[in-house]
Amino acid sequence: MVFVALGAGLLAVLIWAGRSAVQRGAQLRIACALFAAMAAAGAVVAGLRGQWLGVAVLVGLSAYCAHAARRGRQGPVKRTSEPMSLFQAREILGVTSTAANADVEAAYRRLIQLAHPDRGGSNGLAAQLNAARDRLLKPGR
Repeated sequence: MVFVALGAGLLAVLIWAGRSAVQRGAQLRIACALFAAMAAAGAVVAGLRGQWLGVAVLVGLSAYCAHAARRGRQGPVKRTSEPMSLFQAREILGVTSTAANADVEAAYRRLIQLAHPDRGGSNGLAAQLNAARDRLLKPGR
């Protein structure tokens, strides 16, 4: 009975998540979180009935779905067809038009330490910093 209710809940969540393609990523994360909560509730019910194999399966499924819902999705960095202007690159790094290469490199190092994805920053911001540095230090690009 628990598995039937769990399957019906999963089906309802998947139908709800599939309705709009605009916010598919956010909806799938919400659906995964809801499924994790339903699996945890099913594990409690199965535990009260003494169905230990069902408890183990549902707890594992709940943990996996909760982790997937928290993880989120970081897609590839979006590339634009137009190159970054010198003005945009200077604005991103916070340097003036008279800044030397050493000043550009120092500004880049200071900012990338804050914005690097390994330190809690975002991939997009790190990519912008890299592009700005490349634009100012390698003018031919």
